[in-house]
Amino acid sequence: MQLGFAMLCAGSVRAKNAMNIMLTNVVDAVVGSISYFLFGFAFAFGDGSNANPFIGTEFFALKDVPNSSYDYSYFLYQWAFAIAVAGITSGSIAERTQFSAYLVFSFFLTGFVYPVVAHWVWSSSGWLSPSSSSLLFSSGAIDFAGSGVVHLVGGIAGLWGSLIEGPRVGRFDAFGKPVPMRGHNATLVVLGTFLLWFGWFGFNPGSFDKILVAYPNTTNQGNWTGVGRTAVTTALAGSTAGIVTLFGRRLLVGHWDALDVCNGLLGGFVAITSGCSVVEPWAAIVCGFFSAWVLIGLNILALKLKFDDPLEAAQLHGGCGAWGLIFTGLFAKEEFVIQAFNSGETGVVRPYGLFLGGGWGLLGAQVVEVLVIVGWVSVTMGPLFYALHKLRILRISIDEEIAGLDVSSHGGYAYTAHHDDTPRFYADYMRLQNQS
Repeated sequence: MQLGFAMLCAGSVRAKNAMNIMLTNVVDAVVGSISYFLFGFAFAFGDGSNANPFIGTEFFALKDVPNSSYDYSYFLYQWAFAIAVAGITSGSIAERTQFSAYLVFSFFLTGFVYPVVAHWVWSSSGWLSPSSSSLLFSSGAIDFAGSGVVHLVGGIAGLWGSLIEGPRVGRFDAFGKPVPMRGHNATLVVLGTFLLWFGWFGFNPGSFDKILVAYPNTTNQGNWTGVGRTAVTTALAGSTAGIVTLFGRRLLVGHWDALDVCNGLLGGFVAITSGCSVVEPWAAIVCGFFSAWVLIGLNILALKLKFDDPLEAAQLHGGCGAWGLIFTGLFAKEEFVIQAFNSGETGVVRPYGLFLGGGWGLLGAQVVEVLVIVGWVSVTMGPLFYALHKLRILRISIDEEIAGLDVSSHGGYAYTAHHDDTPRFYADYMRLQNQS
């Protein structure tokens, strides 16, 4: 997954910032490792006599993990989710952010902000957990592999970072009209997309590990059936979103665009990640269809509001993540909910998708998850980015931005045969200044 993010981000920025964005992806992983080990894992899954019921913090004492108080493999799997959140946020503030700011927000986001949300939803003692002994609305929120816990958290954090920094130099002209700033390498974008697609088969089907229950009969039903179904729903939602985005953007801009398909595909994956284990394959197609239009619509709105997110991360991960949570509340199938969260136990009654006759309980819990994530990330990451801004350690100078972060901060361009486009960007900037 991290390799996929790195390639996607590198191809989506201009060549003069390729080295910088690749370095930030590495930093997200290495800083996230330390931060999540020291603090994040305990906040997310701490569950002992001294644990805080709201945010965990009993270090490594995990009732969630069977037969072991120190399950290192479980830590490693959860760490992969944690560092993905920082990678999402990095995309929103690409091409204009000081490197020191990456170190600060990545550490804080991975070590505290994300783990608290993970505790709410994925810990057995979390107040939103569908495996809790005290279920919210008799249901709990189903966010199987993180449409909200991972993607909405990263998207909202990126939203605040991008809003506080403001758009890149030259992104909008003197009349407020958007100026195209296309990524420099479509090959890397496509490569990164396929790597992420492959990685999603680890995140979604692999998340049955988070349930940590033994199904009584795995011969022809149970968790192994769920693993296969989850992989199918993931592929169908992403594929549907990709093809709908392709044709939708063709109608809007008049040409076929591989980069639009890639973002549409990822938007479908983000959306299905919440309900991948509890919906039918046909419902996954519905999920992907609407996630494409959520992404297209939010991108149009972003341009109207002069919001600049180089990787569309806030729209893609935030918007499609929120839609994925709502979708689960509408289309979750009762049989699959019981299979996933009650080990297929007979006689169990649980709320399920509203459109399938399951009542309002599950949908209500899903809406609550959306609202509390938006609120929590806003009151933590918003002030952090604002403080970095006031301390003048968030955004680079105009001169550095025009020259490119690679040459201004990292000693040279990523490509030895780089065609220097700095004069063109500087001329565009001076023209805009004169017009204003």
